[in-house]
Amino acid sequence: MKKCLIAWVAALVVFGCQDGASKTDTVTLTLGAYTVPKEAYQKAIIPAFKKLWRERTGQEVEFAESYIASGAQSRAILAGFEADIAALSLEHDVERLREAGLITHDWKTGEHGGFITESLVVIAHRPGNPKGISDWESLTGPEIDVIYPSPKTSGGAMWFVNAIYGAGLKKGESRGQGTDPGYARSLLKRIQSRVRVMDSSGRASVTTFENGIGDALLTYENEALLRQKQGRDFPFIIPGATILIENPIALIDKNLEKHGNRAVAEAFLKFLHSAEAQRHFAEFGFRPVDTAVKAEFEAKYPVPDQLFNIQYLGGWTRVSEEIYGENGIWPIIVQEIANE
Repeated sequence: MKKCLIAWVAALVVFGCQDGASKTDTVTLTLGAYTVPKEAYQKAIIPAFKKLWRERTGQEVEFAESYIASGAQSRAILAGFEADIAALSLEHDVERLREAGLITHDWKTGEHGGFITESLVVIAHRPGNPKGISDWESLTGPEIDVIYPSPKTSGGAMWFVNAIYGAGLKKGESRGQGTDPGYARSLLKRIQSRVRVMDSSGRASVTTFENGIGDALLTYENEALLRQKQGRDFPFIIPGATILIENPIALIDKNLEKHGNRAVAEAFLKFLHSAEAQRHFAEFGFRPVDTAVKAEFEAKYPVPDQLFNIQYLGGWTRVSEEIYGENGIWPIIVQEIANE
């Protein structure tokens, strides 16, 4: 709880305290998001919505923004950070807020099932691919140093671990032998044994990799595409078997009631699902959830042969217990490696 409160205070320092709600010509929305979509929101989506709202109502919208790791953001909101909207990395982090009573509506009945963007787990490597990285097994060699964040704080890290474990299950299916939990566990352990740095967030891990540490980085496809958009040499591969990332967004009912800004929050949420906003997301490396916009960007976003989603692993409730719980696969593997 102490760490959550620190994160909350840090978030307030980032965006400052604003009192726009007291002005009739200005309204403030507080966005609590995970780190990765920061550029898409700040450079394209928020400016577009502010312009739209001004033209529609004559009212200015001020955005108070906080971007930290998804799990940390969720816990900060739970600890008292009064976000009006939570745009997080994974469903589990939004469900934590619903279970605490901060979200009182069924957020999953919203447009596109409550999800706002999609992505894939990919493997970034050094220019020229000197270590010959081609798939998950490539990350298990004795000369490979792997980078990805900690599942204890990062939603991205959970996606990465899920991708490895699910790919291991898919390996058995590709041989006509059905899923193979033994191989999946072995693959995860062998890759985890090659991990050299576990940062607190996916964005921090990208920075570590860009600073020259590691041979391979597990990351979001959109992070890799953003780096390429910025003109950086940031090559990556899409494994033949990887997980479809679905990023949720939800209104925080209790905070909206307190702030009296539900109308603009609902309008912003609706805008995020619009073709205009979905195109902005796609331009910043995210796979759109809107079917028509998805078709427009089909060439940019190929679909791997063995793509699977969280339901393939039994859904987040099962995954949270079986992979990340006290006696889950991942913490036991980490302990085994520490004892070897």
